[in-house]
Amino acid sequence: MAVNDDAHTRISIVQTKSGKAVPLPKLPNGDITGVTISDDEKLMAFYLNGDRSPANLYVYDFATAKAKKLTESLNPEIAAEDLAESEVVRFKSFDGMTIPNILYRPHAASAANPAPALVWVHGGPGGQTRTGYSPLIQFLVNHGYVVLGINNRGSSGYGKTFFTADDRKHGREPLWDCVEAKKYLKSLGYVDESKIGIIGGSYGGYMVLAALAFKPEEFNVGVDIFGVANWIRTLESIPPYWESSRKALYKEIGDPQKDRQMLMDASPLFHADQITRPLIVLQGANDPRVIKPESDDIVNAIKKKGGVVEYVVFDNEGHGFTKKENEIKGDQAILTFLDKYLKGSGRSEKRGVD
Repeated sequence: MAVNDDAHTRISIVQTKSGKAVPLPKLPNGDITGVTISDDEKLMAFYLNGDRSPANLYVYDFATAKAKKLTESLNPEIAAEDLAESEVVRFKSFDGMTIPNILYRPHAASAANPAPALVWVHGGPGGQTRTGYSPLIQFLVNHGYVVLGINNRGSSGYGKTFFTADDRKHGREPLWDCVEAKKYLKSLGYVDESKIGIIGGSYGGYMVLAALAFKPEEFNVGVDIFGVANWIRTLESIPPYWESSRKALYKEIGDPQKDRQMLMDASPLFHADQITRPLIVLQGANDPRVIKPESDDIVNAIKKKGGVVEYVVFDNEGHGFTKKENEIKGDQAILTFLDKYLKGSGRSEKRGVD
């Protein structure tokens, strides 16, 4: 049995004949996934995914209670001890709701050496920021950024009431949780209070745009990765073969015909004149979920008013990265942008960058 336990996957095995729990191996910190038990029930294969290493394959011998590691997924040029171990933390939001988060702290961050920080918003809606290896998060933390992976209301893994708490409230209450996350970061003592940005992909990218449009003074910069700018167009562009997803999204976010004004109010594109902070947008040219015109429009709107925006388009990608060279290019573009406009406070420049 596998259980989502506070952003970790916890497994247990029971011997059905006796009803007793089967002992599991002592392993490094991480999630056990992909469990396969041999037909003779003598061996178990599984993956272990930890903060400091991509998933590795193990085989466990039930008789000897020993596990053998078969792969080493972490690049040998990277020292695992240089990477950050995550911590589950919580804060009270504006209305008293408890918001769970995954916190990553750079080794060098301290009261004497405060670090810039990012609120990391997961995709979805209804996803979850979880423990485990994230190349981009580790890349940013290793370059001196505190990262707080927020599980704002509407995230999965914390019960039905929490999961549905964002229904038809997008651009409001879930965003306000992100603003409270910024306040939490400021309370830590090792974060530079004047240098806090927001980053996210897909629905998280929408939250980035919403933060800059609806709470324009809260975050110093935004990093939008494949994010929604116009809910009406996104919902209307759902292909027919995603019919079940379309119905679920209409129920949670809104119907583009019946709820048109509500969706316009929640769409950053129609409020782009409020965006004053630097923004970088990453977009796949072949994205079927968040089509390229979404990002084209928000970038052009910001350029038109003389704002600071960088736009990186990947001609051979869809919704997310499938090619390592593109992922490396995208990660480096994000870091360069953050080093300039967040860590380096270069936000006074007023020019559009294509």
